[in-house]
Amino acid sequence: MKKWLRIGFVLLTVLAFAVVVAGCGGGEKAKETAGEGEKQAAPEKQNLVFGSDTSYAPFESYDANGKLVGFDVDLIDAINEVSGLNIEMKTYDFKGLIPALETATIDGAISAMSITDERKQKVNFSVPYYKSGLATAVKVDNKDIKGFDDLEGKKIGVQTGTTGEIEASKVPNAQVVSFDTIDGAFMDLTNGALDAVVNDFPVTAYYIAQGNDQVKIVGDLRTSEYYGIAIPKQKPEVLEKVNAALKTLKENGKYAEIYKKWFSVDPPADLPGEPQS
Repeated sequence: MKKWLRIGFVLLTVLAFAVVVAGCGGGEKAKETAGEGEKQAAPEKQNLVFGSDTSYAPFESYDANGKLVGFDVDLIDAINEVSGLNIEMKTYDFKGLIPALETATIDGAISAMSITDERKQKVNFSVPYYKSGLATAVKVDNKDIKGFDDLEGKKIGVQTGTTGEIEASKVPNAQVVSFDTIDGAFMDLTNGALDAVVNDFPVTAYYIAQGNDQVKIVGDLRTSEYYGIAIPKQKPEVLEKVNAALKTLKENGKYAEIYKKWFSVDPPADLPGEPQS
């Protein structure tokens, strides 16, 4: 009996030692494995959806192959590269962007959107990234309208929800016709259904440059405006990342490269950033 007890005691001692050794080895291995996992894991990008009126060339539009292209599109791609964000652009009517931002249905909007005091009450804006202004366009054979001040009593086409619509509504006795997209306004202008179109200068100039030489711009710009990327007030962390990305793109020259690609000139020295007074 004593012999069996001695054998049992020895076996238990050996077994316990084996467990301890295995436990120590396993712990080290686990640490090594965990360390390898940490080294291999890449940081996940934050997936976001930004709304955009995708019928507003040269800022955003679809080309002949159905691909979304434009200055704003390239800018978002560049922001994705440097920010750790993965922003997807989704088509919205321009007039629906602010309501969607107010409810945070979307994470942001980039749509050649002018920064105004009224809009800033509802959404946050990035630092300005483009300087624009409102232009007056008429048919080339129009001799009566030489600028915005000649629009009294005229039929004016604008896009719904834009600063162009706001300014046109100030013209005495004018009939303002609002369109969901600016393309509709330009079409009615060329067909003779409108006397003029009030719209952002770079978009109107681009429209004419694409072979629509039956339209011309008259007079001086009505306003001086800056575009910003709009972010819901509920998402300050997104605003911070977008602003940081714009700063990086200005410093590394990528913003200037994109700007020159679409407008054939260098950008103003203070953009992106707050305008110098």
